[in-house]
Amino acid sequence: MIKKLLFLTISMILSGTCLLAQDENPGNYMTQIYKAEQQVAQKYVAYMSAVSHGKGAKKADKKREDLLKTIDDTRIKVNELPPFQKDPSMRDASVSYLKLMYSVMNEDYDKIVNMEEISEQSYDAMEAYMLAQEKANEKLQEAGAARDQAAKKFAVDHHVNLIEEKNGLSEKMEKIGKVSDYYNQLYLIFFKASKQESYLTEAVEKKNINGIEQNKNALLKYAAEGLAALDTLRGFESDKSVVTACKKSMEFFKQEAGTKINIVTDYLLKNDEFEKLKKAMDSKSAKDRTREDVDNFNKAVNDINKAVKEYNQTNQTLNEKRSEVYNNWNSSVQAFFDNHMPYAAG
Repeated sequence: MIKKLLFLTISMILSGTCLLAQDENPGNYMTQIYKAEQQVAQKYVAYMSAVSHGKGAKKADKKREDLLKTIDDTRIKVNELPPFQKDPSMRDASVSYLKLMYSVMNEDYDKIVNMEEISEQSYDAMEAYMLAQEKANEKLQEAGAARDQAAKKFAVDHHVNLIEEKNGLSEKMEKIGKVSDYYNQLYLIFFKASKQESYLTEAVEKKNINGIEQNKNALLKYAAEGLAALDTLRGFESDKSVVTACKKSMEFFKQEAGTKINIVTDYLLKNDEFEKLKKAMDSKSAKDRTREDVDNFNKAVNDINKAVKEYNQTNQTLNEKRSEVYNNWNSSVQAFFDNHMPYAAG
């Protein structure tokens, strides 16, 4: 199983500390909105924690339902605030952002989940799935930037001195975005080659020589491209575990397509020739078989037995190594998320 996760990144005002230059009211007004939005952020971190730390689809979906309800409740709560001295800009910017957040986490998310069902059918489908996530995130980031700008203008208009000060929650949300971006680029490299390898194994199962050759060459190409791309990637906070796991998988795919698969192809060709020879031999009666016929057939039996033995050994080696590579990838990814993806409080 390939580790695949759905990430949508929200942006909240969590770094503003209000210090008043004059009246306390505008600062209190902004703080009311900040605190309301923090509830959404806490639910979002809880959702992402469930998604990334293997809590299961059912629990993760329950967290998403909690998040959606909190977004809607928060939107209503903020919308009920009166304008501050006839200035509704801060309130309205927050409400607009919360509306969009709800839409993205509900409607866009559902579309992405539907795409997820077919995403593993091809690299193009997976790329489209990942792009849909990026577009949804861009919508959230753009709306968040507009909301932040409105908050800064409100602070200037009402003489509130904002000191940018990160807290634990804002740091967690920032970390979620960084971890997600880093993992996604590695996941696409892994998926492209691993999907091509599945096409190769399918061709082997069907004994399709032409298909094996085509998919072998494509796998060699993708493995080489993957290795080149991985050479340019640094570790995440000095942690190169997922890069290393991905590199090991590319090296396996390269070896499989470069040398090992030739043994499989050689066996299939020899087996095809043996079946033709056996059919011709069986079509002759014992008295019609010449010494040359018998010698050729006995030699073919020895050759095919040798090819079968080498084929079986190669298949066993490939299956064991493939299982090791995929298990190593999934365990490395899970350990990466366990080490770097923030956990929800409590």
